[in-house]
Amino acid sequence: MSLTRRQVTSAALAAVPLAVAATGTARAAGRPRTLYIAGDSTAAQKSADAAPETGWGTALPFFLHKDRPVANHAVNGRSSKSFVDEGRLDVVLASIRPGDFLLIQFAHNDEKTTDPARYTEPWTTYQDHLRLYVDGARSRGARPVLATPVERRRFDADGNALPTHGEYPAAMRALATAEDVALLDLQALSLALWQKLGPEETKRYFNWTGTEQDNTHFNPPGAIAVARLVAAELLRRRVLTARDVRRLDDEIPESWITWTPATTA
Repeated sequence: MSLTRRQVTSAALAAVPLAVAATGTARAAGRPRTLYIAGDSTAAQKSADAAPETGWGTALPFFLHKDRPVANHAVNGRSSKSFVDEGRLDVVLASIRPGDFLLIQFAHNDEKTTDPARYTEPWTTYQDHLRLYVDGARSRGARPVLATPVERRRFDADGNALPTHGEYPAAMRALATAEDVALLDLQALSLALWQKLGPEETKRYFNWTGTEQDNTHFNPPGAIAVARLVAAELLRRRVLTARDVRRLDDEIPESWITWTPATTA
């Protein structure tokens, strides 16, 4: 499906009568309001054969009350473009209901300039695709929330944490302002956290194993730390209220992390 056709679809969705959305929102008051996640491997639920790799979306429910369930649709290797092209946004929009939330975090794979199936340009096609998520959520009475991409672990020789996402965070910030969408600036928050922890301590938060030095994906402590940032920002940005969040200052046992059954050939 071309981007033009997707934009036409998005415009049609946005034309849903406001009265329908308002009625649905009223009905939503009597049921749990779900937080959907559309994103990439940094947020995704992992299978047991990938352990200890852990997406922050797996840990987010630890910080939300049970009447704010999480539906984690993030998938490894997806960009804002490929998630749409594969029909994954359609699946989310078919399930989302008035009063729900759609948390959108992409950029890691949008940056892959040599892969036309995933690459987007920050100030044009990246923003164009993000609008599809924003408009789709709003057309169904749900609230979109944009989240800049969580930072990789990268330091210079002097121990300074370095940004790695180029213009993508700035492009998302600009879009959030233009479209009046709540923004969780995970790029800035995670970069500050990595700086505070330093080059050696941050190794405990990423998927470093005996033979692997992965500076992009998290292990359980890293996923818990980033999920805590997400929950705290959802509260600070008034997407959620104090009644929706919990344990923001508590230690979360790594044993709470679970993986789905290992995949088989």
